[in-house]
Amino acid sequence: MSGAGRGVKAWPLRAAACGLLPLMLTPAAGCRRRPAPPAPDVAAVVGDAEIRTGEFQAYVSRTLGDADTVVASDVLSQLFDQFLDERLLARLAADRRLVPPGSAPRQAIDALLRQGAGPAPAAAEIAEYYRRHRQEFARPERVRLRQILTEDRRAAEQAQRDIARGEDFSAVARRLSRDGGAAGGGYQGELSRADLPPAFVDVIFGLRPGEVSRVIPAEYGFHIFQVVERLPAEVVPVSAAAGEIAARLRRERADRVRASLVRQARASYNVKVYERNLPFEYEGTYSDVHPPRPATAGSPGSPVSTGSE
Repeated sequence: MSGAGRGVKAWPLRAAACGLLPLMLTPAAGCRRRPAPPAPDVAAVVGDAEIRTGEFQAYVSRTLGDADTVVASDVLSQLFDQFLDERLLARLAADRRLVPPGSAPRQAIDALLRQGAGPAPAAAEIAEYYRRHRQEFARPERVRLRQILTEDRRAAEQAQRDIARGEDFSAVARRLSRDGGAAGGGYQGELSRADLPPAFVDVIFGLRPGEVSRVIPAEYGFHIFQVVERLPAEVVPVSAAAGEIAARLRRERADRVRASLVRQARASYNVKVYERNLPFEYEGTYSDVHPPRPATAGSPGSPVSTGSE
């Protein structure tokens, strides 16, 4: 529906809390209008179920999570299509007796995806994925790192003396560090050069396993590092990557199943979108699937239909 000369409208989400007025557009002279929707706040009808604009407003607020955001019409159109797709899938799952009528869309979609999930990815499928995506499993040189972070230099120097006297680095970290990982002995995980602040890279990657750094000042405190282990650059073998690959394949399969289910649901259920009642300029795919007849195409307030009448 986007065309030359049409402005892009935006919808502030804070309006969801106080309601929205329908767009009051005057039809061109001589145009015949279809009957008005059952109520001015009906955004769409799926089968015999009316969907109110307030339901979509609540969906947008849950999805975007920021009541002060202003969202452009193209984004709102995509969200509206997604919202309708979820309602259609909920109807499809209920009709297939996978969930009770009125179940939440997330519960209904999960039930449909479980039904279409199929067997777990086979070893041959995992091996073929690894062959085609091998470089994605390349890992740079990394270190396993511990850290002590103190608020003042005196505490950092005390920590360094305690370690030099033979106290375990992790024990000193638990006692003196103010870092979030102090309870775990200061362990920071497995880190590459790209994961570290540039000021620390040369110091940390210059340490041997077990070696402790000097006290390093920063704007927010004083650091002491210990490299627990150094890991060379490598390509993860397929045996180690199998779990991650299987998860990727399951997600890809779920995406294909969902897309197929949406096509089935759109073909099975009559959907009418009342664009006049939407508080933004609708540009979504429900207009493209079954455009209005030419005789009424310019009539605001006319429903756009998909599926059989």
